Formats: sequence, structure tokens, C-alpha cells
Amino acid sequence: MHPALSVIVFTVFSGAGFGMLFMLGYGAATRLLPPDRLFGFGAFGLALALATVGLLSSTLHLGHPERAWRAMSQWRSSWLSREGLAAMFTYLPTAPFAVAWALFGANAGFFAFCGAIAGLLALATVVCTAKIYASLKPIRQWHNNWVTPTYLVIALMTGALWINALLQLRGLSRPTVAIIACVAALAGMALKIGYWRFVDNAAARSTPGTATGLGALGRVRLLDAPHSQDNYLLREMGYRIARKHAWRLRRISLSFGFFVPFVLAGLTAAVTGKLAAGVAVAAAVSAMLGVLIERWLFFAEARHTVTLYYGAERA
Repeated sequence: MHPALSVIVFTVFSGAGFGMLFMLGYGAATRLLPPDRLFGFGAFGLALALATVGLLSSTLHLGHPERAWRAMSQWRSSWLSREGLAAMFTYLPTAPFAVAWALFGANAGFFAFCGAIAGLLALATVVCTAKIYASLKPIRQWHNNWVTPTYLVIALMTGALWINALLQLRGLSRPTVAIIACVAALAGMALKIGYWRFVDNAAARSTPGTATGLGALGRVRLLDAPHSQDNYLLREMGYRIARKHAWRLRRISLSFGFFVPFVLAGLTAAVTGKLAAGVAVAAAVSAMLGVLIERWLFFAEARHTVTLYYGAERA
């Protein structure tokens, strides 16, 4: 599949933003995060900016972005519609939660309850985002049980890393947040390795024989291309990346997206002051860069079954 920048930004940025909202809700409900006004202002500002920019960027991939609001009406059958509605509902309890924390330094009682609801809705939004792709049966690399937990863990990891960075910048170290980020980074690395092993080794669900129904007669191969020149289907669903480049990008993604953040986030629990703040910010930035590469690969390595009609041997 063509790795469109707008969709990559959508999944990475919105995941980090909603991951931060979950951490804020969880942190308020468990009294883990302090009711510091400047921290609250920065945390909610960054979380809402990431989530909103991500959601808005997704409309750029549409042929008519001005009609994006119409997708909301298809919630009975469309995960894209459910994702949009879940995101909108997340903003409702987030509003009083954010105002109370950022302006009045209050994150307990009723406001903690609002935060808990916002956190659960944020997780539901990430699940809906993952289901947009996991529900597409014609794409084997997406329609599997690895996609949804990977999206959730990466959202939690990036959210926890940014919360940890903002805490360190305010001199409000919370080792538990760093530990959550470290655990999420390890889990994310394990999930991505498992996902790549699955897509590399699982038997192809579709071949030219199964696609045409002629497999029983022998090996089916393309005799003549259906088009004499490039077309929309080939551009969007027939994107190809060389195996050696994919392996290199996978290693870079694992390193910058998971291993480096794990080490740096763990280091913030051992150092203090400006050094801890710098290390925490570096961990969050490294994770975002690594996840951007991971998400690019997620789209670039996917193969739609329609490519079987253009000469592909398996999908």
C-alpha cells in the first residue's frame, strides 16, 4: 500500500496524543501525577495538539476532505466512523478535566472521574484506529491479531514518554511513569518482532489461482497486463519496497522507536535535574521518529489482493 504521509501522521500523532490523555486520566485517578498547573497546561496542550493534528491530517487523504463529517453517520459498519465519534466523545470529559488541572491545579474528585472517562475513551479511540486497518480482509499484513495490541502499546509508550519528559522539565520526577514507559517499550518491541515474523512466515491467503478460481487447473500466471500504463490501483495498492531496504528500516525502527527510548527512560530514574529533563525529551523524540518509520513500513509492506491481477504471486 502507498505509505501516504497524511495517514502516517494521523496514526502516530493521534496515538501519542490519546496515549497522553490516557496517562493523564490514569495519573489523576491513582494520584500518580501532581496537580501542578504548569505541568497540566503543557501536558494537555501537547496531548490535544498531537491528537487534533493527527485527526485533521487524516482528512487530507480523502478525495473530498470537506465531506469528512459525513463519515460520522456510518458508525454501524465503519471503524473509521467509530474512530471519529470516539475521538469527539473523548474531548467532552477532557474539557473540564483540562481546565480544572491547568487553571486551578485540581485533578481529584469529580475532575479525576472526568479524567478516568477521558482516558478510557482515548483508549477506545486508539482501538478504533487500529480496527480501521485490522478489519480489512483483502490485506493479510493488516487483517491479523497483532495490529490492535501493537497500536495500543505504542500509543501508551509514546504517551508515557511525553508525560515523563514534561514531568522532568518541571522537576517533578515520577519514576513510576518512567517504568510504565520502559515496560511499554519492551512490549512494543516484542509485538513488532512478532508481527514481522508473522507477516514474513505466514502462508499466503490469496494467490492468482485462488483469486481467479482456476487453481485446480494448475499454476495460474499473468498472460497480459490489464492496463498498458500505471493507474490508481497500482499507485495506491501496488507499492513495493526492496527486502534489503525493509530489513534495514526495521532495525532502525526497533532501535530508535523502542530500544533507545527504553534505555533513556530508564536512565531518567537514575539522574536528576537538567540532565534528566534532556534525556527524557530525547527518549520521547527518538520514539516518535522510530514509530514514524515503523508506521511507514506498516503501510509500505502491505499487499492488497488486487495486485494478484497485476502479476503478484501472493498476497
